[in-house]
Amino acid sequence: MDKKKILLRPSATVKNIISTLSRTGFKTFFVGGAVRDLLLGKSPADYDIVTNCPLPTLESIFHKEKIKVAGKTFPVLLINDVEVAPPRYRDHDAHFPETDLGARDFTINSMALAPDSGHVIDPFDGKKDLENKIIRFTRNPARRIEEDPVRMVRACRFKAAIKGNFSPKTLLAIKKNAVLISTASAPERLRLEIMKAMSLPQPSAFFLALREADLLQHLLPCLDRCVDLDGGPHHGETVFEHCLMVGDALSPRDPLLRLAGFLHDAGKFDAACMENNLLTFKGHETMKDAVLRDLETLRFSTREIAFVDAMISVHMRPLTQESTPRAVRRLLAFLEAHHVSYQNFMKMRIADKAANRAKKPYTLSEIRIRLQKIYDAQAANQHQKFTQNTLAINGNDVMRLLDCDPGRKIGHILDHLFEQVLDDPSLNTPEKLKGMVLDFI
Repeated sequence: MDKKKILLRPSATVKNIISTLSRTGFKTFFVGGAVRDLLLGKSPADYDIVTNCPLPTLESIFHKEKIKVAGKTFPVLLINDVEVAPPRYRDHDAHFPETDLGARDFTINSMALAPDSGHVIDPFDGKKDLENKIIRFTRNPARRIEEDPVRMVRACRFKAAIKGNFSPKTLLAIKKNAVLISTASAPERLRLEIMKAMSLPQPSAFFLALREADLLQHLLPCLDRCVDLDGGPHHGETVFEHCLMVGDALSPRDPLLRLAGFLHDAGKFDAACMENNLLTFKGHETMKDAVLRDLETLRFSTREIAFVDAMISVHMRPLTQESTPRAVRRLLAFLEAHHVSYQNFMKMRIADKAANRAKKPYTLSEIRIRLQKIYDAQAANQHQKFTQNTLAINGNDVMRLLDCDPGRKIGHILDHLFEQVLDDPSLNTPEKLKGMVLDFI
């Protein structure tokens, strides 16, 4: 982390904000993640600014720009989507920005960098903690947590991000206050921390940190209860370890799919039973109540919950080298009914297999064979989706044919027709289906 590696490349918008504040006599510094990333030799995703300009004055200076006040404990002003923090303690301007830095969450985030000189202000040895990969609350840990309990989850995310460790006082403070995650934290912000963690190279480190700090039981109890659950005779790892391995094996470009990977087998806790002296988890893909309840508590959207629900539901559907065209058509119909793409299904299957220490992962050839079976089934069906809507007749046709009113009987007949067409697509003509309707009754 040599000073020579610090290369500032702020956007024109950021430069304009800094020059405007400088012209009006105010000090500005880069703070937080930007400084941390620069010291690590990384290019910051964004540049957050701290200034000794009070919030009302900030709003006045930039009133012609797109501005928005955000945050409750320490409000900031978003200026053209750039975060600019006014002074937190106006009575201590003589010690700016040191006093403000003292109210930030962790020492590695409590550094400031002068835009003009590149000089780093580091009153709490954040640079040293960054070098030693230590997560340490700035000043009083209990006070930092009291100000914002979500910081405990952020501590776990940063620990995972830098592959570091908690300082003893930080870990003790989090454990003492862990219950605040479920009693005094905004669920939406906890959800955001989880989704941010999905972009890490190995999000499993985030879940392990949550477990170490006694937070997982409050954040995702459905996963926490799987920690010591044996994986059964077909696995060489615990259910918890398996879930972490699956999540890590999925791409950070698909954060929601990755989260589904971390939760896909959480239902095994409810499904676990002994048969012939062997541990089994039959039907665990249907045991989703605990997972869905946790996601609802964390204010995940209806769409997000439905996606995770669907991925858990379909992840056990078989697709092997021996799968017949009939079996593949049934698989595709099942995926379509759950609004799951075959791509996501395959990604989950590949990760699931790779995360089993008792088995070998799929080879590239095995993956290609399975994909080819899907392509062949789609081509044979003329690229139509495998749903009842692809039947050559519909419910109105059935009612006219039988001279009857709408009711469950119509649905049962359509289900029967659909099953027959899945077995033999050549039956999907109006004449053949109408004949089957008459035979069915």
